[in-house]
Amino acid sequence: MIVSALLTAVGINLGLCLLFFTLYSILRKQPGNIKVYAPRLVAAEKSQESSHFDIQRLLPSPGWVRRAWMPSEDELLALCGLDAVVFMRVFIFSFRVFSVAAFIGVFVLLPLNYVGNQLKDTDFSDIPHKSLEVFNISNVNNGSPRLWVHFCAAYLITGVVCYLLYYEYDYISSKRIAYLYSLKPQPHQFTVLVRGIPPSADGSFSESIERFFSDYHSSTYLSHIVVRHSNKLQHLIKDAESIYKRLTHLKSVNGSRQSDKRDGFLGMFGKRINLADYEKKLEDLEENVRLAQSNVTLAGKEVPAAFVCFKSRYGAAIASHMQQSINPTEWITEQAPEPQDVYWPFFSASFLKRWISKMVVVIATIILTSFFLIPVVFVQGLTNLDQLQILLPFMKHILNITIVSQVVTGYLPSLILQLFLSFVPPIMMLFSSIQGYVSHSEIEKSACGKVLWFTIWNVFFANVLSGSAFSQAELFLEPKNIPSKLAVAVPEQASFFIAYVVTSGWTNLASELTRIWPLFEDFMGRHCFKCTSQKFEVPSIAYHSHLPKVLFFGLLGLTYFLLAPLILPFILTYYCLGYIIYRNQFLNLYSAKFETAGKFWPIVHCSTIFSLILMHAIAIGIFSLKKLPLASSLTLPLPVLTLLFHDYCRKRFLPNFKAYPTESLIKRDRQDQNDPAIGDFFEKLVTAYRDPAMEPIQYSKSEDGRSSPLLSDHV
Repeated sequence: MIVSALLTAVGINLGLCLLFFTLYSILRKQPGNIKVYAPRLVAAEKSQESSHFDIQRLLPSPGWVRRAWMPSEDELLALCGLDAVVFMRVFIFSFRVFSVAAFIGVFVLLPLNYVGNQLKDTDFSDIPHKSLEVFNISNVNNGSPRLWVHFCAAYLITGVVCYLLYYEYDYISSKRIAYLYSLKPQPHQFTVLVRGIPPSADGSFSESIERFFSDYHSSTYLSHIVVRHSNKLQHLIKDAESIYKRLTHLKSVNGSRQSDKRDGFLGMFGKRINLADYEKKLEDLEENVRLAQSNVTLAGKEVPAAFVCFKSRYGAAIASHMQQSINPTEWITEQAPEPQDVYWPFFSASFLKRWISKMVVVIATIILTSFFLIPVVFVQGLTNLDQLQILLPFMKHILNITIVSQVVTGYLPSLILQLFLSFVPPIMMLFSSIQGYVSHSEIEKSACGKVLWFTIWNVFFANVLSGSAFSQAELFLEPKNIPSKLAVAVPEQASFFIAYVVTSGWTNLASELTRIWPLFEDFMGRHCFKCTSQKFEVPSIAYHSHLPKVLFFGLLGLTYFLLAPLILPFILTYYCLGYIIYRNQFLNLYSAKFETAGKFWPIVHCSTIFSLILMHAIAIGIFSLKKLPLASSLTLPLPVLTLLFHDYCRKRFLPNFKAYPTESLIKRDRQDQNDPAIGDFFEKLVTAYRDPAMEPIQYSKSEDGRSSPLLSDHV
């Protein structure tokens, strides 16, 4: 890619970002859009629609940036929870790292690369038509003493990253402890999930649990609730909710009992809609739900799983982290998730079924990764104009047009790759949901890891290797050749990844802010379908989709720090934009679906360590190729020291992210002894983990038996 093609890609995406920012600044001020851009505030009754016209509504303004910047971290913690704070700490950590990296890269490494003449003689008069490779380390002469500057830069940035990683790990670890002390008693702190309960010949699972925990945890055991099969009941409730939503919509559009519309495509085909039929169907479904709930309660089949409650956090922690039985596949305990975080479908899965599910998911992930190489190879073809003209000779004249070639090679490849990648997070969430996890947070953490490593392999390695060394199987058969192969392959794809940062980074952030699709759905619902229902859902941030993107750009920045420092200002800009945009989204848009108290941070730490090791491996290969074997040998201690640092951090901080220490739990339990409300809490704790499917539903009738106004009772 030449410099002008990169400038074209930057110009297109910069224009799109400015367009999105302008649209957001205007659209967010329109009264009808408040549920799209500030649903969290609407749900908290902190914002209301205003019918008063003001000309300022039609003018863009940067006031939202100031409002997003102003709240302190403590205020963000109180409003959005510790997970939101930790997510924002990723941007703070990355900004600090790449501020240092960009300064070194732009003012030290980039000039050294450009004045080299390994590729061609330097000509400052024709920079727009130069290849971006003149800014890479490839342009430095073999054996040049200037390469020692790159060597020193590798040690310096490694030290900076490790110091900041340690600081953040320590900071977030202390935040977790402080968060425990600040919270009121929570059900999941006193509850343990027990699975693999062995069947008893002389009693039910409930009696077995009572007997077991009364014997072995007599001083701390409080109560339990056994999980029952409710799959059929859940399906009935979903059908009732679907009919209710349909009936609510029809009443909001047409209040008459007999509608002129039909229930087929676009309301033009099928039988005529009769609201009375829908109401009768809803009443029948409600009656079936009540009967099914009675059957489950009285004679429903118990699942060998239960939520067991304890009188103290310390008692629950001991039960959850000790092996309960001689047979480790029985009486399996783990800390219970929050009640609203429980994922109910997989409670009936046995130990063997969960193990098989994990194997199936591993195989499915490998297959998906293999199939994704097809669009990667296609995208790589677009980045090479000469190959594209050979494959598509009939487009040769079109591709020779300057602006077309610049758009095709500079903008289109990263855009196409991003479109394919948008399908990956939902698929990984599906894979994780069938692995046997019993909480939404664990599913999302698992999916986050899958999406991250899928992105690293298919966007980084597959792009790099398919463009240069993909066909060389010895790369994997002979690990000692990996540094040299990567040293050749990675610099060649620097221009593609610079364009990828701009397209997938900048523009995606701006589109996250504007929320085009939710805005379109809301507009169609209000103006085309005349839906007047006040019911709406406050979205939660999809960590499995957003966090891997943020970490992947960090990997690109560290990997190309020595090779192509031109990428660093673009990545630094991404983190600056992301910090403001995501703060705005947390304050106005997202509501926490669960709270892990910062358990996503170890993923960030491991990803950063991997990025450092990858940078070191490439540096070793680069110095070897550049005929500087001494620098290559002296770089070898870097990955060793980094891994030792990683091992120290794992032993120093990771245990605090898996479980709270005894010291903290007992201190918190002693504080509760002076809390007069603790008795009421334990009374409610008994029913906190009741299956939501067992909750009574009442859609069609009010308590006095008359037809209720659906729109006013369910908002």
